[in-house]
Amino acid sequence: MPLNYSKWDQLELSDDSDIEGHPNVDKRSLIRWKQRDIHEKRETRKMKISALRAEIACNGVLSPRLHSVRATLGSADGGLKYFQQLVEKLQTQPSPEAPPTNAKDQPTYDAMILSLLLQVWDGAKSLPADEREAAVLSGLDKHIKQLTDHTKQLEKDLVDEENEQRKHITSEDIHEGFESKYTPAKPPPPPVKNAKIDAPTKTKTTTEFEVLNPAASSSKAPSPSAAPDNFPDSVEDDEIEEELPELTPSLEQFSRLPLWGYSQSFNFIQANRDVVVPGASDALLVAAFRAESKGQSEFAKKCVHQSLLLQYCEKLGKDGVRLFFQKMIADDQRAVSVFVKDVEGTYAHLKTRARAAATEVSDVQREQIQLVPENPSASISFNVPDGPPPEDLRLEGPGTEDLEVEQVREALQMRWDVFESFPEDLKAALKIGTLDEVNKVLGNMDVSIAEDVVGKLEMAGIMSFVSGGVRDETGNGDEENEDEENAE
Repeated sequence: MPLNYSKWDQLELSDDSDIEGHPNVDKRSLIRWKQRDIHEKRETRKMKISALRAEIACNGVLSPRLHSVRATLGSADGGLKYFQQLVEKLQTQPSPEAPPTNAKDQPTYDAMILSLLLQVWDGAKSLPADEREAAVLSGLDKHIKQLTDHTKQLEKDLVDEENEQRKHITSEDIHEGFESKYTPAKPPPPPVKNAKIDAPTKTKTTTEFEVLNPAASSSKAPSPSAAPDNFPDSVEDDEIEEELPELTPSLEQFSRLPLWGYSQSFNFIQANRDVVVPGASDALLVAAFRAESKGQSEFAKKCVHQSLLLQYCEKLGKDGVRLFFQKMIADDQRAVSVFVKDVEGTYAHLKTRARAAATEVSDVQREQIQLVPENPSASISFNVPDGPPPEDLRLEGPGTEDLEVEQVREALQMRWDVFESFPEDLKAALKIGTLDEVNKVLGNMDVSIAEDVVGKLEMAGIMSFVSGGVRDETGNGDEENEDEENAE
């Protein structure tokens, strides 16, 4: 097979041995001059290519705008009025958008269009009024055609310069052909939080000694490795509160996929490696139970479907994901019927368990707030206000000399507002005035709401505690108590 050396024709060297120069000029100088000439031409060509691309890009922005202006001027809504409004807008509210160059004082696109429109108007304003609109349209058409022809010429020059650039091999054309690097495999994704992972079993070797008198050796002290049953550090398994596995963001999205959508599930697993991890199926079952308890049956069944899907993939071995979805996507009736039956049965069992758990929770007596006197001799009474304070509030009777009418009015109004803020059933129970009726209403409230109600009753003075019997206010009772304590 003949070798092809044509690619070396594009190699441009600056120290060719066939350089013919003047006998009075040394060859090294000629080589340096030629090398400098090659680099200068190369840089000039690069700058020209860059300038051509920038000008073509600028014309690509200006051309559609000019066509839009021409179309509007030629329409019924256009005319010289639109032309003048456009010129005024470009002069007073120009856009700062400009070509992406580092040139100093680079004009914006609006400035370029304004300059062109002013040139068109300078050529048309000297004409009669009825001919100006046609002259403006003709001038725009002329400039648009010139811009289109100039852009085509620029594109042709750009192609010529790029072809000339590709004729010569330079250091910029050097690139790596083949490269061998070791890329370590991605670490496996972590398991789901609170997932149960079976620890690897460790084999333990024990040595047994055969003795002549087994009865005597049985009375020896127990080995230190055997911990007693009542060891303080040992904890019962049922005393440890078990934490359930939680859904990760990827599993949350995976659980929202439609039922029996095997292709979508397979594509999602391929794009998200952290779906097939230890504890993922358990987390989906926990989410299914919680959703069923909240009445979200559709989402619960989806979680059961995706959980069993991962379980089947795990049971099929290392290549279980591919094997499972290969049968399901191919609609293998035997495999599909088994899987569908398992999903329906598991969901029915989960639905039964969720219903039973809800019944158990409802049967358990929930926490309540009840009003109970501290001792049998005391009682709780309720003083319900009849209404807001009257307009002509008067204070009469002993002990009212130091009270101000406005303060008393504010206190009575606050008391009435508190009473009116209570629900209707509580207000009816307070009007009845019995402790049983009030406790019955408080028992149907949440603990936090009931606590707030009791606090408001005490603050407003609607609820009061009354001690039974006769209170000794002479002080003799206190002295007798002190004497009894000293005697003891």
